[in-house]
Amino acid sequence: MATYVPSAYRNGTASPDWLNKGDNAWQMVSATFVGMQSMPGLVILYGSIVKKKWAVNSAFMALYAFSAVMICWVTWAYKMAFGDKLFPFWGKAGPALGQKYLIGAANLPASQHNHKDGTLETPMLAPLYPMATMVFFQFSFAAITLILLAGSLLGRMNIKAWMVFVPLWLTFSYTVGAFSIWGGGFLFQWGVIDYSGGYVIHVSSGISGFTAAYWVGPRLTKDRERFPPNNVLLMLAGAGLLWMGWSGFNGGDPYAANIDSSMAVLNTNICAATSLLVWTCLDVIFFGKPSVIGAVQGMITGLVCITPAAGVVQGWAAIAMGVLSGIIPWFTMMVVHKKSTLLQKVDDTLGVFHTHAVAGVLGGALTGLFAEPTLCSLFVAVTNSKGAFYGGPGGVQFLKQLAGACFIIGWNVVVTSIILLVISLVIPLRMTDEQLLIGDDAVHGEEAYALWGDGEKYDNTRHGWYDDTTTLRGGTEQGARGVTIEL
Repeated sequence: MATYVPSAYRNGTASPDWLNKGDNAWQMVSATFVGMQSMPGLVILYGSIVKKKWAVNSAFMALYAFSAVMICWVTWAYKMAFGDKLFPFWGKAGPALGQKYLIGAANLPASQHNHKDGTLETPMLAPLYPMATMVFFQFSFAAITLILLAGSLLGRMNIKAWMVFVPLWLTFSYTVGAFSIWGGGFLFQWGVIDYSGGYVIHVSSGISGFTAAYWVGPRLTKDRERFPPNNVLLMLAGAGLLWMGWSGFNGGDPYAANIDSSMAVLNTNICAATSLLVWTCLDVIFFGKPSVIGAVQGMITGLVCITPAAGVVQGWAAIAMGVLSGIIPWFTMMVVHKKSTLLQKVDDTLGVFHTHAVAGVLGGALTGLFAEPTLCSLFVAVTNSKGAFYGGPGGVQFLKQLAGACFIIGWNVVVTSIILLVISLVIPLRMTDEQLLIGDDAVHGEEAYALWGDGEKYDNTRHGWYDDTTTLRGGTEQGARGVTIEL
């Protein structure tokens, strides 16, 4: 008697011999985890960690960036980051939309490495899933980079300027860093290790966010002096999505469901937990009480710090990195920031410079110290890669890591400045003082919460949500919006 085999498990056009369903499933799940870090993770976190009057605008900046990056990515930007080489730091632009391109086997440009004389050292690997999976996976990283950058600009950037800034920065900044390190560019060929985006994502977003904050200008003085979160519990929900989503962030970067992926996921959680606890202890020691916002900051610095090293360091190194990522960014944020004229002058709303730029550079440098040879051989295309603590050429790796950070920092400062100066010629970068005073209602005609007597200026008759039945008995029109209240 013949046994029926479902079509999904038959070899054929939909399931070619080269397709590994487990790797494909893990990669798509990882991409979705990273996507959920942004939408809804950072949308919720941003909308909750700011003042009530900026909740809608902050969440919308993240939501818009997520959507805009998707279209730009598949239209031209993916191939600039992972396509054929145009320059040593940039790929050729082109669409990633055609059926012929997307259903074929994916390739990994950052797996083929050449000797100094140009001869092949390590051949290019081909992951066991289609290019469509690779395009979507890398999109989720590009999107979260722009959203992290937005954290420096909350509460005052003109939303129209932000809408123009997103595609320009993706094109001229993100793709350069991605190609240089992940797309087979010159930093990759030189041997810089960035396991999952400590440089490509976190240093670039932290430095660019700080640079953009300088050009956009500060919030209102009273907002800088007092900027309490409007919903701490919801902020923690967003932070939880960010933390758990990081399993896809770092676990997906071996491009397969292999043993290195497992190591990366475990190290990620070890470092994040250690950093959170260290940051909290420092808050208790110096301020007398643990801060929930501080704990979230410590969590983020731990996640950022381990990212460039996740699959190439041992568990004890992950703990050491967690301790340092809880101490050093805390020190730069709580001590150095208050004493530095430059840091005081620039209004970095969520301290992205400290949580991402400082923590990212720290993680990259520590990778140059702690990268373990056996683990490096599981992931790094450059043979004999190892950190300084393992002797031999390890000391050179530390210097390579610092040089790679310098390139990412320099490129992002210059390009971000140029982009914003060009935009400012046609669109003001900062909202008007009236908009800054009112907040979401002035910018979007919407507010986060309909609270009784909180002074909102929303006019139902102007914004399309007016209903003649929205009245209190007795003729008053000050009731809750969109419902009929029968007393």
